Amino acid sequence: MPRPFTKAQILTASQKEHDALEQFLATLTPEQMTRSGALGDWSVKDVLAHLYEWEQMVLGWLAASQRGETPHVPAEGYKWNQLPALNQSIYEKHCHRSLDEVLDLFRASYRQVTATIENLSEEELFTSGRFPWMNKNALASYFVSCTSSHYRWARTGMRKGLKAVQK
Repeated sequence: MPRPFTKAQILTASQKEHDALEQFLATLTPEQMTRSGALGDWSVKDVLAHLYEWEQMVLGWLAASQRGETPHVPAEGYKWNQLPALNQSIYEKHCHRSLDEVLDLFRASYRQVTATIENLSEEELFTSGRFPWMNKNALASYFVSCTSSHYRWARTGMRKGLKAVQK
């Protein structure tokens, strides 16, 4: 799928990939969703918590920017070249949560991200370097990364991982 160039394209791509992910999730039992090995050592539940946390980080970066603050990107204490360590800390933050809690957080976060994108103008989404932490990127690229691209990565990775576990 080509990179979205309008707000409508971002929303359409996000919904399409989220729907595909939800359809995939609907085929799984709770046991399949909590068993490790869906994506590396992570369970489906862990992957959904990862998606939730990244959406919340992007929303947090935007909120801080709108308050005139400069957020810690990607997270306090981490640089972009430290994503494996950051992702491990995300796993540790959420691994104790129940499947139902993670599903609720993931679905509520999707609605929150969608509403946020809907409320932003094309200019806000597509102006490169709008905030200092973005370098020369547009806000749209961060939303695409934490929604449609991330949902597709999760679905395809988990599908492969679960097939391998079932063999």
